[in-house]
Amino acid sequence: MNFNYKNPSTPEQLMRNRYEAFVNKDANYLNTTTLQPISYDMTHYENTQWLKLDVITCKGNSVEFKAYFEENGLIHLLHEKSNFIEANGMWKYASGELFNSKIQRNESCPCGSSKKYKKCCMKN
Repeated sequence: MNFNYKNPSTPEQLMRNRYEAFVNKDANYLNTTTLQPISYDMTHYENTQWLKLDVITCKGNSVEFKAYFEENGLIHLLHEKSNFIEANGMWKYASGELFNSKIQRNESCPCGSSKKYKKCCMKN
């Protein structure tokens, strides 16, 4: 399934589009916007529900973000600093540095309940 994404003019826009591509399981868009295309296996994400995206910082060609998702009844956090390169007039994902971060007890629950994480999904 292909979705219409805006042509990104900044690394942050591309990162947000790629997040939406993961939400929509759009491997074609992910491959098209990766500098060294790989075969994205979207079957790995069949039981994944993406919940929330927080952009932390955007500096030059790098975007640091936190993406929250639910998988097999548990909420997880993907914290990454992604690096992008402009090639032939198109931004491409080049590489990423993963951080070993955890959802903090007192932050808003990523499920959208407006409760603190410790009073909501952390209890499950």
